[in-house]
Amino acid sequence: MMTNLLAGFSLVFQPFAFLLMTFGVVMGIIIGALPGLTASMGIILLLPLVYRLEASIALVMLCGLFCGGMYGGSISAILLKTPGSPSASATVLDGYPLCEQGKAGKALGISTVSSFIGGLLSTICLILIAPQLAKVALKFQAADYFSLSIFGLTIMASSSGKNIVKGLIAGCIGLLASCVGIDTIVGVNRLTFNNMHLAGGFTLLPVLIGVFAISEVLSQVQNSLHNAPPTIQAVKDILPKWFEIKGILPAALVGGVLGVFIGIIPGTGGAIACFLAYNLAQKFSKDRHLFGKGALSGVAAPESANNATTGGALIPMLCLGIPGDVVTSVMLGALILIGVRPGPLLFVENVDIVYAIFAGMIVIQFLMLGFGLLSARYSPAILKVPYNLLMPIILVLCVVGSFSLNNSIYDVIVALSFGVLGFFMRKWGYPGAPLVLGIILGPMAEENLNRALLVSNNDWMILLQRPLSLSFLVLAAISIAFALFSARKKEA
Repeated sequence: MMTNLLAGFSLVFQPFAFLLMTFGVVMGIIIGALPGLTASMGIILLLPLVYRLEASIALVMLCGLFCGGMYGGSISAILLKTPGSPSASATVLDGYPLCEQGKAGKALGISTVSSFIGGLLSTICLILIAPQLAKVALKFQAADYFSLSIFGLTIMASSSGKNIVKGLIAGCIGLLASCVGIDTIVGVNRLTFNNMHLAGGFTLLPVLIGVFAISEVLSQVQNSLHNAPPTIQAVKDILPKWFEIKGILPAALVGGVLGVFIGIIPGTGGAIACFLAYNLAQKFSKDRHLFGKGALSGVAAPESANNATTGGALIPMLCLGIPGDVVTSVMLGALILIGVRPGPLLFVENVDIVYAIFAGMIVIQFLMLGFGLLSARYSPAILKVPYNLLMPIILVLCVVGSFSLNNSIYDVIVALSFGVLGFFMRKWGYPGAPLVLGIILGPMAEENLNRALLVSNNDWMILLQRPLSLSFLVLAAISIAFALFSARKKEA
């Protein structure tokens, strides 16, 4: 193993390969930071170039873009309350309050270090226990996916702030929105009102752009007459102090382990992992009252988790040929274009490519750490732009990002519509995070419940008979009980 890994490092440190890998990381950070642009979109744009490169070099460059794009979303999430990617949607909850407190540099530094921890942890798991973890993911059945979704949906209560009822209402709106479109099991139209565009439902990215970004623009426009000019904060304390690293290390490690596990499960991804990690960090933190107000652990946990999904998502793709998320689906297509067939035989027939990826993923984490800290020093300069210029720029980026997803005006309309909805929700005290959770987890829960009942002849006991499913349901019950207990304690 060590011999193959050293051979992988020798390939990665070849000047041309290292240059392209660095290019991938930098482009990933830039693309991830721009609202509406995702790593999968960046990989698609690079496919013509990839087709002409050597397979191992091409894949290392794509892995760099993957990891850089996952981290880059935190930059705009912290500075502008605009998640650059769905995986950074939980980073907004504490990252932006830190920015408002004049701690943008500290938030970006914690985000970068946590991303490095999560990414390095997932890479170690990818190298050491890839086949074993892939076998665990292979055992997941429909009932287990459904119970995992239910556990995720219980986070609505924890992410609702002071008013659990309003949080649950917002979550139900998200679940209702996730039902729009064609039922994947029966094939009937639901809530489409004979509109062919609604038959495809709502794409997640325009919804995120609307709820978090456009609603913020509308709020700033409304309050523009009362807002003081934005304070230009000095960028300092980017490098976290040792006691701060010790403070966020438990949250980062928990987020990293959770991110690896979620990444391995096909069809999940960083958006789910970041909310689950945020929820766990809040539950077990001594300073849980600071969450939502600028807790460093509230930045560390989701950033570690979403970056840990990178290595986790590569495990089923490389070992089984099953993409773990949207980005690895695109990478799977790139592999096939190059002429490499992923699966168990990949470790026998193309062992040089596999270990080039392993070595590249290790180097990529250090490149991401270096360029991340470097960009943290200069990226807060965007705060110097006056709001009357910044808000239109953000709005244009939101519209362009929504349109470029599918080259569809419909996605722009979806983003604007959810922006208006998010604006009124914000105005009346309804949190946006539960709505997004409902849209993310609703289709997953519905599809897998239908599949589980079809397999079991409508026997609901299948949810309790499978150990994995029962474990997730027990965790969901504990999560709800904990949220209710915390709410009563606050009232008392």
